[in-house]
Amino acid sequence: MARPSDTRQRILHTARELFATKGVQQTSLQEIADRLGITKPALYYHFASREELVRSIVTPLLDDGEQFLARMERREDVTPLDLVEGFFDFHHRHRKDMLLLLTELTTLAELGLIDVVLSWRARLTRLVFGPEPTLEQQTRAVLAFGGMQDCTMQFPDAEVGELRAATVKAASAALGIG
Repeated sequence: MARPSDTRQRILHTARELFATKGVQQTSLQEIADRLGITKPALYYHFASREELVRSIVTPLLDDGEQFLARMERREDVTPLDLVEGFFDFHHRHRKDMLLLLTELTTLAELGLIDVVLSWRARLTRLVFGPEPTLEQQTRAVLAFGGMQDCTMQFPDAEVGELRAATVKAASAALGIG
């Protein structure tokens, strides 16, 4: 018999796959249970609701993003290039879950997660341009950081080193730092 943590991980994996192909709202908890060959009550033992299941999928991404930003904000010697490279690495690590986030904007808005992601961009903008960036600087940052996020999802088959170099170069140019 599988340990509860194994079952929990299997549920997360299966839910992630179904959410990515069908959408969060179009995937029933019964469908997830059926795919795994478990009962719906067994699924509820691990996750009380679809919302809890979605949160469990995106929480590691959110925690990692918050840790990255907090580390950058604590550093006195952080450079814009450090931010751009680190932000690429973060997004590449989490590209599959970011794709889920973007395809389920309504669900994410209901969970309050869009505000978190937007606040990250504002924090990154202040780290690059200072506490009161101009509108032009803010738009450069949105293009750079949002574009980096898009590049990690748009080119899933690209060699990571090549994609990183091209994305960092383009984002640096958008920011006016390279």
